[in-house]
Amino acid sequence: MSACRRAVLCLLFTLSLSECVTAGKVLVWPGYFSHWLNIKTIIGELIAKGHNVTLVTYSATPSVEADQSMGYNMEIIQVPYTKQEFVDALDRVWKFWMYNLTVDNSIQSFFELKEITEVITEQGEVMCRKILEHEDLLEKLRKEQFDVLLIDTVVLCGEILAEKLNLPFIISIRASLASAIERICGQLPSPPSYVPAVGLSYTDHMDFLERLKNFLFVLSMDILHIFIVNAKLDHIYTEILGKPSSVCEIIGKADIWLIRTYWDFEYPRPLLPNFKFVGGLHCKPAKPLPKEIEEFVQSSGDDGIVVFSLGSMIKNLTKERGNIIASALGQIPQKVLWRYAGEKPETLAPNTKIFDWIPQNDLLGHPKTKAFVSHGGTNGLYEAIYHGVPMVGLPLFGDQSGNLNRVKTKGAAVMLDFIKMESKDLLQALNDVINNPSYKESMMKLSRIHHDQPMKPLDRAVYWIEFVMRHKGAKHLRVEAHNLTWYQYHCLDVAAFLISVIALVAFIFVKTCSWLFRKCFRKTSGKSKTE
Repeated sequence: MSACRRAVLCLLFTLSLSECVTAGKVLVWPGYFSHWLNIKTIIGELIAKGHNVTLVTYSATPSVEADQSMGYNMEIIQVPYTKQEFVDALDRVWKFWMYNLTVDNSIQSFFELKEITEVITEQGEVMCRKILEHEDLLEKLRKEQFDVLLIDTVVLCGEILAEKLNLPFIISIRASLASAIERICGQLPSPPSYVPAVGLSYTDHMDFLERLKNFLFVLSMDILHIFIVNAKLDHIYTEILGKPSSVCEIIGKADIWLIRTYWDFEYPRPLLPNFKFVGGLHCKPAKPLPKEIEEFVQSSGDDGIVVFSLGSMIKNLTKERGNIIASALGQIPQKVLWRYAGEKPETLAPNTKIFDWIPQNDLLGHPKTKAFVSHGGTNGLYEAIYHGVPMVGLPLFGDQSGNLNRVKTKGAAVMLDFIKMESKDLLQALNDVINNPSYKESMMKLSRIHHDQPMKPLDRAVYWIEFVMRHKGAKHLRVEAHNLTWYQYHCLDVAAFLISVIALVAFIFVKTCSWLFRKCFRKTSGKSKTE
């Protein structure tokens, strides 16, 4: 064997060994519904790179199930409530956001949201206590010697697991870059003067009234988070961890925050070094469609198709809303594939076909797709951006109105009020998006920006997970703001000191002037009397 060949074989052998050495153990605390899709995508890539992955979840978690084909392990913590009870609580949340949340009546909305939050928080409390009770599971996980914990904060207590196991942890999140958890717990600067709050359809260009409403809304969310969520959970965290603790203190220890958006549709705003954009990490080129769906798509001819989906959480609509939507869809020449599990609308037309499930990414990547009608969830929105499909937005709750408003302001979508819209409104929006080429051009511009990145979003997410594994954390990227009190953060102590100094100088100056004035006045008065 030649020396050159031996050197090549030696190099390949060394590389293979290094690959084995760098493979680590990842513990995952997953979210549900669309959150699970993102986590699942990351898990698949980690396993493909040789890492060992274990999921820890609880028995009532919807949509997270064992999948032997993927190759991850799974530990399930039993809790005293069912998946349906958990889903019912979530239904209250989205129905509140859809039907009852109003900025104009913020006091009533605040108290309704307070009640709903308490229900969710109580379920979280049960989950946190169950972690403490399963000391055998904790000991088993300690013996596994995991390198990092990946959590989704939509499910409480993942950060407690990290604390109990003494693991560096990474947060995967997309509530909004303007939500309370990033601002309060992550110390992310979010000036309400130009960073719109989650739940409000504002841009970064707000007039005085919008800035006022944005400020008050952010303030109410902060009050809700600090005095209800934190007040209820802080004592639980203290009890479980055996030392004075708070929710934000523990969440704030996260080494990396994986934010599921990107600058393709986010407004420019301040960002911290441990906040990393990974929006669209689940997107991929379209695959061939199932035979039945492909035949329906091809039957559309030159008119093409419209894809309609309101996400995985919305199973049905009111009869009135269903008929309004079906009536509008029946008046366009395109064929429509509608993901819907509710009662079949009476006004459903022959051009519209209802499916319990659709291969959404593959449909959006099909050349016959002309428009995408969506609720504005981040996953679907990024699939539309990835494939360059203009949108008609029907936001329902949470961050969806903000998501869609970002795309709308960039000229790639039309947004409607789901509750107030009539069939004619939806019909007009569809015709505009399909027939006005500016919407397609604007979405293609966003698509080009999305694809023009130095590293793919999924690769970026995996890179930072492996970075934390290699360096046993990333504390050097966390800002010192985590260790400051609220008055230190806002320099109120400095302001108080400066005001005190100024007040003291002013006092001394006034007293000195007064003394000089009195002394001079007395001398002058004395001379006058002598004369």
